[in-house]
Amino acid sequence: MSLVRFFGPTNFWKEDDDTSMTSWTPSVDVYENEKEFTFKAELPGVELKDIFVSLENNVLFIKGERHLEKETEKENYHRVERMYGKFSRSFSLPTFIDESKVTADFKNGVLKIVLPKKEHARSRGIEIKAA
Repeated sequence: MSLVRFFGPTNFWKEDDDTSMTSWTPSVDVYENEKEFTFKAELPGVELKDIFVSLENNVLFIKGERHLEKETEKENYHRVERMYGKFSRSFSLPTFIDESKVTADFKNGVLKIVLPKKEHARSRGIEIKAA
């Protein structure tokens, strides 16, 4: 089988073709329990130094950039489907987040951000007394 039949036409790599160098949007899972909100963002191929997380006015921002690998020359590629470039996500949060206790860690290409709820915002059961 020829490379043309396997990969498709080989004229896809042009000097002016930057389709893989545009912004992209990483996938993010968000879940909540009684004590906190947790965000998990998939950032494979992104280095820790290229990730920025901030919390401003009840909005969580996740920004960064995934760079094209420089050690491989363009003429060696047959297809480039992974997206490279800058990314940005933002999420509106409730006002009862305890900003002083927010944590973030990055492991195996997954950014995990934990946003604890303020103590008074946690739901609790109310005992009902018989009259």
